[in-house]
Amino acid sequence: MPDPAPSQPPPAPGTPLPDGLSRVALWTASAHAREFGRSAPYVRDPWAADFVRAAGFTGGPPGDGPLQRLLPDWAVVRTRFYDEFLVGAARAGCRQVVLLGAGLDTRAFRLDWPTGTHVFEVEDPALLAFKEHVLDRAAPSCGRRSTVGADPAGSWGGELLAAGLDPRRPTAWLSETYLYHLPPRTVESLVRTMTELSAPGSVFGAECVNADAASSSFVAPFLDALSATGISWQWQLADPRDWWARKGWDAEVADLFTLPYVVQRLAPYLPLLTEAAAKCAFLTTGTLNGR
Repeated sequence: MPDPAPSQPPPAPGTPLPDGLSRVALWTASAHAREFGRSAPYVRDPWAADFVRAAGFTGGPPGDGPLQRLLPDWAVVRTRFYDEFLVGAARAGCRQVVLLGAGLDTRAFRLDWPTGTHVFEVEDPALLAFKEHVLDRAAPSCGRRSTVGADPAGSWGGELLAAGLDPRRPTAWLSETYLYHLPPRTVESLVRTMTELSAPGSVFGAECVNADAASSSFVAPFLDALSATGISWQWQLADPRDWWARKGWDAEVADLFTLPYVVQRLAPYLPLLTEAAAKCAFLTTGTLNGR
């Protein structure tokens, strides 16, 4: 992966950051900014601190429970997991990469993409405007980057096609954290559009909340604190393989504690991680089946 030059202090923001899920994007950016200061970071994102400063953002997820203390490191290992997934998919032939609910994702700039990769970012136009202002014409590391200013929870398929997506070619899709903030029917509509635009060989990645862990003493207090801010984890699954199979995808759930970087980073939290806590979310990947 490339090691970008250190970022410069950003200019004063020209566009206010939209409300709602932008806070979630800034929580992730804050985690990436702290990570970039480590001697051997798992995620190298030199723009993350710029986003945080330009937004005048302080703080983090609400509350002060064990899950909140773990979340910044969880955000880092989740990002690392999907970084490797997407670059691997692109090297295997998925040279179209679509980030649904891209937020402040900078993968188009910081990953070592194979030649000819086209990264599309589907996101709220106001959030994209803020992001472009802070990036200040930075050069992407992929062959081509296209932003699609559309509500990922609404109608975006036509806009994505107009931006250059070729539905006859395999695509790697990622909705890293976005889906579990949406009502289940909205998730189904989004996934239906994704499926309709996918050629054989297409793959996806998405995190989802484990419905069986949501009421646990580890997760429930955070969900209560989160709900008080107007943000909810609405989409929850007990069996992601079955859910995705019914949508046309062969899905797998990562066994995170077989990954050395996950074990190393989350080791300090092991006394807190009961079985329910350790499986409070699924990092899911999959391949379009039968097409």
